[in-house]
Amino acid sequence: MNPNPATGLTVLLHAHANGDSGALNRIVPLVYDELRRIARIQARRTGGDHTLDTTGLVHEAYLRLIDQSQATWRDRGHFFAVCALAMRQILVDRARARLRGKRGGGAEMRSLDEVGEPAASQTAQLLDVDRALDKLGSIDPRLVRVVECRYFAGFTEQETAEALGVSLRTAQREWLKARAWLRQELVHA
Repeated sequence: MNPNPATGLTVLLHAHANGDSGALNRIVPLVYDELRRIARIQARRTGGDHTLDTTGLVHEAYLRLIDQSQATWRDRGHFFAVCALAMRQILVDRARARLRGKRGGGAEMRSLDEVGEPAASQTAQLLDVDRALDKLGSIDPRLVRVVECRYFAGFTEQETAEALGVSLRTAQREWLKARAWLRQELVHA
């Protein structure tokens, strides 16, 4: 009998939380394709980084994850949400470095929905969204987690609900609330 990969992943996540230092290395083969899918979504939404391809983004996220010796992931959804957050942070860090090199200048403000479209100023837009999410996080951290799951990781409404441990209706309502808040914040920034 072949064990369910989701169950196997949850078992390995709990083993990692209980101090099994090799568990993370056994997790990666189970999740690699999904991590690449998340990385592709993030690269598309942020305009990509010509010095960092999908594989590079996955590997950098992995390196950040293994540095978290005290990380405890509840389940599969939570693990992927944390991975999406790590990838977002990597892309934001790289965008900041690029802007420091170019001195930024003249970036136009765009709404959250427009950030996903290819544009010359996507680096600045990614940073605008990141600043807005930081501000939103001081108001309601769970709304930020919803955005990370839906927008950055490409989760469905159901996957978002599972990752956050909330009902489907709560995830839907909070996604609408977060999008409205971000749209307002990005227009008036």
